[in-house]
Amino acid sequence: MNSSRRQFLARSAVAGAAVVAGGSFASSPVAALAAVGTTRITALTGVTVIDVATGHRAKHQTVLISGDRIIGVGRNLPVPRGATELDLTGKFVIPGLADMHVHSLGDEHVSPPLYLANGLTTVREMAAPDPVLYEWRDRIDAGTLLGPRMVVASQIIDGDPTLWDPNLLHVLVVNDEASARAAVRQVKAEGADFVKVYSRLGPTAYRAILDEARRNGLTVHGHGPDQVSIQQVSNGGQRSIEHIHALALSVSSREAEVRRMQRAITIATGDYNGWFRQVHPIEWIAANSFSRSRAADVFGLLRRNRTRVTPTLTIHNVLDRPDYTSLDPATSKYLSADSIGTYEYVLANLYSANRPPEEIARQQQMWEYHQRFVRELFAHDVPILAGTDTGTPWMVPGFALHQELELLVGAGATPRQALYAATVEPARFLGMSDDLGSVAPRKIADLVVLDADPLTDIRNTRRIHTVVTRGRVITPQARRRMLAGVEAAVQAPPAGRALAAGGCCGGH
Repeated sequence: MNSSRRQFLARSAVAGAAVVAGGSFASSPVAALAAVGTTRITALTGVTVIDVATGHRAKHQTVLISGDRIIGVGRNLPVPRGATELDLTGKFVIPGLADMHVHSLGDEHVSPPLYLANGLTTVREMAAPDPVLYEWRDRIDAGTLLGPRMVVASQIIDGDPTLWDPNLLHVLVVNDEASARAAVRQVKAEGADFVKVYSRLGPTAYRAILDEARRNGLTVHGHGPDQVSIQQVSNGGQRSIEHIHALALSVSSREAEVRRMQRAITIATGDYNGWFRQVHPIEWIAANSFSRSRAADVFGLLRRNRTRVTPTLTIHNVLDRPDYTSLDPATSKYLSADSIGTYEYVLANLYSANRPPEEIARQQQMWEYHQRFVRELFAHDVPILAGTDTGTPWMVPGFALHQELELLVGAGATPRQALYAATVEPARFLGMSDDLGSVAPRKIADLVVLDADPLTDIRNTRRIHTVVTRGRVITPQARRRMLAGVEAAVQAPPAGRALAAGGCCGGH
């Protein structure tokens, strides 16, 4: 994240907070109430507050909110005169959720409200092919657009030839040190919070991107390039690795062989299907030569370097089993005909095309392997970010994160670990753990109120009653209006500037 953007987030986080003389936060609810004066206070009463870091449940709590900050959490807290009291007896409060890998769909009337209606108060946008995403981010921070906090990537930077068909998505293609450094300087000038790297980058260009990003105050997130080892990615300072593709090769007892095969892949520009056809046999070899000793070494390195992994099981489920996945009819009404058509095109042409029967059978087994792989990541305490690759088939913004949480638990994570990956770890990753990730005084009031306990059943994250974003309360009635508004927006004829936001292809 660049320094000016970090300073802007810091200023935004302080706006409306309860402070006392000298600029420090009040040390008690009573002092906080004295500090806020006439600022409107909202009280959530009768709730069970869940500490995601420990799994502790604090019952019969009152949460006091002033401006965009929590100013008190506790049992038997007095509700100040004139405060808006919301009796939420029997409900459960968790920190606002984060989807750490999205590609937003539609215009501002689609993805932003869908995220919030699903309890997502932070998203990491993983590609910015259209500058409108930076506009959304800044308008949300300024309070002129209602949406989740957005941390927005650069345009994708890929090698030459790139996997991407330029008719589907524009990416920055680099093939040497000079062009790589120029691309980093370009995306910083465009307003990127971080640099997004991709699969076909060569080692020289990749190293140049890492170095130039450091020089320009940017971090690097994205794929593990085909020609660069995971050890080099982690030790080089890339802060997150998206998807399981590259990671799985690094823990094979035949790593040298599969790496040679990976380096030998050749494609024409835009031939993503051809890349899949060549990668899948390599992944099959790696899956059948999984080495526990190599996993311990590689996962230990990721843990020590705090290199986050975003498994995106939601997209792996579709990639591995395109013939057995489909759009959920309960949420399809929130997608436009264009988005559904794009999903169908991508599924047919990028994923399913040219798949021999043997590959289809193997990929079914690869789905089981990917689930076991994620279980190993958790077992080795690799820091995990919950992310979906929203914008790829068959995902609906916001709703997809709940599926991801369920898939993480299905793979072997506990409900608390899955929630941690969508709350505490994103806050730490973004350098905002002082402001986000828990329900506590001084924190930004990003909250989700649930009808049932998510630590008992992760599916209860779908049972959303109320959402609070930067202190603004979205009541059940307001949520219903937001969802109805999205449904109407996707049925309306396209108007103005709309996005496919990079959201059309898998594993990106």
